Amino acid sequence: MNLLMEKIKKFWTSSHRWPVIIAVSVGVIVGLFIGGGSPDPSIHDHEKSPLFTEQKAEIWTCSMHPQIRLPKPGKCPICGMDLILASSSGDDAGQAVLKLSANAIKLAEIQVKPVERRFVAAEIRMVGKVEYDETRLRYITSRVPGRIDRLYVDYTGTQVRKGDHLVYLYSPELITAQQELQQAVRTLKKLGTGVNSTIKKTAERTVFAVREKLRLWGLTPAQIKGIEKLKKPDDHLTIYSPMKGIVIHKTAVEGIYVKTGTRIYTIADLSQVWVKLDAYESDLTWIRYGQTVEFETEAYPGEAFKGKISFIDPVLNSKTRTVKIRVNVKNPNRKLKPEMFVRAVVRSRLSVSGKVMDPDLAGKWISPMHPEIVKDKPGKCDICGMPLVRAEKLGYITARDEDKEAPLVIPASAPLITGTRAVVYVAVPGKKGTFAGRRITLGPRAGNYYLVTKGLKEGEKVVVNGAFKIDSDLQIQAKPSMMNPEGGVAAPAHQHGSTTKPRHQEDPSKKQKHDSHEMSKQKSIDISILFKKSIDVMVGSYFNVQHALSSDNFSEAKNSAKKLLTELAQVDMNLLKGKAHMEWMKLESRIKESSQKLMKAADIEAARVQFELLTTAVTNTIKTLGSGETAIYRFHCPMAFNNKGAFWLQKNSETRNPYFGNSMLTCKDSVETLVPADKKKK
Repeated sequence: MNLLMEKIKKFWTSSHRWPVIIAVSVGVIVGLFIGGGSPDPSIHDHEKSPLFTEQKAEIWTCSMHPQIRLPKPGKCPICGMDLILASSSGDDAGQAVLKLSANAIKLAEIQVKPVERRFVAAEIRMVGKVEYDETRLRYITSRVPGRIDRLYVDYTGTQVRKGDHLVYLYSPELITAQQELQQAVRTLKKLGTGVNSTIKKTAERTVFAVREKLRLWGLTPAQIKGIEKLKKPDDHLTIYSPMKGIVIHKTAVEGIYVKTGTRIYTIADLSQVWVKLDAYESDLTWIRYGQTVEFETEAYPGEAFKGKISFIDPVLNSKTRTVKIRVNVKNPNRKLKPEMFVRAVVRSRLSVSGKVMDPDLAGKWISPMHPEIVKDKPGKCDICGMPLVRAEKLGYITARDEDKEAPLVIPASAPLITGTRAVVYVAVPGKKGTFAGRRITLGPRAGNYYLVTKGLKEGEKVVVNGAFKIDSDLQIQAKPSMMNPEGGVAAPAHQHGSTTKPRHQEDPSKKQKHDSHEMSKQKSIDISILFKKSIDVMVGSYFNVQHALSSDNFSEAKNSAKKLLTELAQVDMNLLKGKAHMEWMKLESRIKESSQKLMKAADIEAARVQFELLTTAVTNTIKTLGSGETAIYRFHCPMAFNNKGAFWLQKNSETRNPYFGNSMLTCKDSVETLVPADKKKK
C-alpha cells in the first residue's frame, strides 16, 4: 500500500501531469456534448446508489401521549417524559402495519393460525326448574249444586287411577233430574208400537235430552242406565277420576256445600313434565325448536336426562334479559319432581347462513306442537293431528348443504375486541415478520372459536398469540390500532394518572414538590372568560364540600358533591383549544371520579379520603387553567391520615380543618395563597 501511494505522488509531481490533466478534461467535455449534457446514469446514478440514498425523516413520540409527533428527540410537552423513536416516514407510516425480526417474534411469542371453514360446536348452558305439564292437569269440579257428604281422597299427594271414585255428593237437582229420566222412560215404554209416530218421537227426544243432561253433569253411561232401572231416584252422585295422576291440590272438605263449577281437586299427570330454562339473549342464535337438551338435577348427580325444546318464548324478560325455553321431558319413573332445579346444556353447530346443523333433523319432518314427533316423510302429528313441517322451516340446515355451509372461524384468542370493534392482525403474504391490522365483523362465539362474517378469507393467517403486544407497539408508534383506529391520537379510554393511589398513602411534602415541578413545566394557557366562570362555579361547590366536612355534616357534604357533579357536567370544554383542551380532559376525569366516590361514601371518614383526592384535582385545575377568584388559600394539616398530612383549599383565611372537623378545627402547619395560572407574573 505504501509503495502504491509513493507512485501516485511521483505521478502528480512529475512534469508530465499537465498534459494528462488537459486530455482528461477535454474528454469529459466532449462526452457531455455527445451525451446531451447528461452523465452516464449507470456510472453516476447517485440517487439509486445505497451510499447516497436519502435518509427518511425520523418521528419521535411520547409513550404516554402518542399524538405527540416531533422530528427530533426531546421532552414531551404534556408530561415531560423523554420522547422515543416511533417510526420513519416509509411506506408503512400511518398504517396498522408492523414488521418484526425473527428474534422479536420469538420474544413476543407471536403465533399464527390459518382462517378455516368448519362446523364448530357451542355449548349453551342454562338453568331452570321442573314444572307441571300444563296439558296434563285436570280440575275436578262439581257440575251440580249440592253437599259433599264424603271425600274418598282426603289428602294431597294421593295417586289415583282413571275411574277411581273421588266424591260422594248429595244434590236435590240430581233427584229431580233422575225422576224426569225415570218418568220419560216409563212413558216411552207405555206407548207401545201402535202409537202415533210423532208422539213416540217426542217421547224419545225427551228421554235423550234427560240422559244428555245427566251426562253433562258428569254421570257415566253405566250410572245413567242404573238410574233408568231403579224404581226410585238415588239422592247421591259419585264423581269419578277422569285420568291417572297425583292429587296436587284439595280445596274442599266433607260437609261443605258447593255450587256448579266449584273446584274440589287438582290432578296432575307426572308421566311427562316440563323443564323451563332461562336463555340469555346472546345465546338465542344457537337455540332452535326441536333441539335435544341434556340436563342434570341435584337429586341425581351424574345422571343425565334428555328432552326436546317445545317452545321458545317470543317475549324477552326486560329485568333478567333472558327468554324462557320450555322442554318436554318423559318421566316414566317419576324421578323428576316439580320445583327441582336443573342445569342444562344445548350443543349446537351454526352454518354460515345462521342455520343450525343437526344431522338427526336434516331433511326431516317435525310436528309444530310436539317436537318428539319426527318423521322421514310428510304427514300428520300422532298426538294432535296437525300437519308436519319441514325442519328447514324451523331454522335447520338441509342435508344437501352440509358441506358448503361451513362458516369461517378463527380461534377466540385472535380478535382484540373493544366496544363495537373487533381487530385481528394478519400475517402479510410474502413479507416475513410483517403483520397488518384489520377490522372484522364477528358472529357468535362457539366455545374456543369465533364465527367471522366479514373481513377475512379462508387460508389467511391471523395472530392467535401476541396480538395485544403488536397492538401496543402500534399505539406507541401512533399508528392505527385497536384503541386508536385513526392513529396519531391518544386512546379514548386512557386517563393518565387515573390509577394514582390516595394521597394519604404518600409523603405530602414530596407530592407538593412534584406538583409544583409539574406545574412549572406547563406553559401559559389562554383560557376564555366563559370557561373561567364555569370553573369558578364548580370551585364554589368544592368550598361547600369543605365547609360541610369541617362541620362534621356528612349528608351536606354528599349533597354538595352531587351539586359539584351537576356543575361539572355543564362546563363546556369546546371553549378550550389545543393543549388547554387536553389538560381539562384529564382534570375533569379526576374531579368526576373523586366526587362520585365521595357522594357514594359509606361514612364521613371515607368521604374525607375522597375529598383529599378532589382537592388535588381542583388545585391542579386552578394552577393550570386559572380562576376568577381573587384569593384562594391552600392549607396543610400534618396530622391527617395517620400523620401523612393532607392539603385543602378555602375561600377565606380562617382555618376550618375538613379532615378532623370540630375535634381539631384549627389544626394546620402552613397556609399559602394559591396563585391561578392566569394571574402569575409573565
